[in-house]
Amino acid sequence: MDLRQMEVVIAVAEEGGFSAAARRLHVVQSAISSTVRALERELGTPLFHRTTHRVSLTPAGHAFLPASRATLEAAEQARAAVDLAQGELRGEITVGVMQGLYAGLAPALADFHREHPRVTVRLRQAPVDDIPQALREGAADLAIAALDAPRSRGLTTRLLLRENMVLVTAPAETPRPARPTTLAEAGRLPLVDFPPTWAIRHEVDKAFRTAAVEHTTTFEVNDILAAGDLVRHGLGVCIMPPSLTARFPELPTRPFAAQAPSWTLRVIHPRGEQPPAVAALLRHIR
Repeated sequence: MDLRQMEVVIAVAEEGGFSAAARRLHVVQSAISSTVRALERELGTPLFHRTTHRVSLTPAGHAFLPASRATLEAAEQARAAVDLAQGELRGEITVGVMQGLYAGLAPALADFHREHPRVTVRLRQAPVDDIPQALREGAADLAIAALDAPRSRGLTTRLLLRENMVLVTAPAETPRPARPTTLAEAGRLPLVDFPPTWAIRHEVDKAFRTAAVEHTTTFEVNDILAAGDLVRHGLGVCIMPPSLTARFPELPTRPFAAQAPSWTLRVIHPRGEQPPAVAALLRHIR
């Protein structure tokens, strides 16, 4: 058994198939299949259920996965320690991000890359509810997410941003000063919204429920830019954090007079000492 075999199994499990794992690892599919078969022969048990349409872990595979991730992480830490002793960081960091990427992350990544060009950073988008488990299982090294502190068992969190959301509207023919709005008023308008797995949608729905206000989603989109485009063409209004409205400087925004939906963005990582590259990236995220 070697580290490459573990890397292949992890890729197949995370990507959900042999073809996708081959694309991720930049090899042909036959190489992935033969590597998994050889490891299964060595272990004396299958690691994956294979069907025509999907690949899933067997009980043995579920047991093998976290141990493999821990082994690869230990190997990476060993390499990082040597690199650090030589004055250079290398390796790979996986950052979990929720849909509607935290707008302040890109500048941090740019600064980090200039300082540590030999470190590869992979962004893995996931629903906010899936991020804590990904961190606990080692599928991500750190994450940026709108996560409540009580849900962070076994994890360390640091506040990045807390903000009240605003109502984004189409440009008016005659610009006028933005006046505060209410959830009741917003609920009567056609709403451009996001899927239920998005943190924005979760907080908006919660605010409407708390205020006992009915609302109807006219359009549901899985993309911030698409939402702004629909609003721009007068097809509805959208509720989103001010940090994301900067992408649409031409669209007017209105604050809520009361009971505004809000979100709290945090940087999250497993407790304990972090590998040098992860610790370096954490210092850049503010």
